[in-house]
Amino acid sequence: MHFSSEGMSLRSLNLSLRCWDGGKPGYLMSNDWFQNLLWSRKTFVDNMKIYNHSYIYMPAFSMKTGTEPSLRVYYTLSDVGASQTVLFANPNFLRSIGKFWKSRGIRAKRLSTGLFLVSAALGLCEEVVTYGFWPFSVNMREEPISHHYYDNVLPFSGFHAMPEEFLQLWYLHKIGALRMQLDPCEGTSLPPTS
Repeated sequence: MHFSSEGMSLRSLNLSLRCWDGGKPGYLMSNDWFQNLLWSRKTFVDNMKIYNHSYIYMPAFSMKTGTEPSLRVYYTLSDVGASQTVLFANPNFLRSIGKFWKSRGIRAKRLSTGLFLVSAALGLCEEVVTYGFWPFSVNMREEPISHHYYDNVLPFSGFHAMPEEFLQLWYLHKIGALRMQLDPCEGTSLPPTS
């Protein structure tokens, strides 16, 4: 199994995991979609149809504020017999991964979702390629870039430790455990899922 957290040539991968996008078309669910779920289950389900038979990873047990929305998504999709499967990370996995990375120097209140997903991919996949783990305010061509793909709002101080996460992933890249894609990717539109 091959994993990518974003780009490269997405159509050649067995598995592509993408994280929160803030509402950009062609990426995963935006905040508006969750607001729709509060007001209209039908609108939410209709919006989810573009993901076909995808797995939807929800943070049900990673923090208290994630439990209610995660269960709401699960029950909504389950009630209508949607083709997506909602996955919740095992709390023991989350705890173990947190301890593992903390022992390697990542000091943050919470690991990024991306690092949790890369950690899972390293245990599941033969080849892991990552994209989007760049903690600096300029790219390699010294052009300004935003903190996220969709905004430049920084997380609360100490919440994530993006430079430390980047250094750990860079080390894994250097020893060949994964490959970091640092340049812009080709074909980053969301491929159809079946």
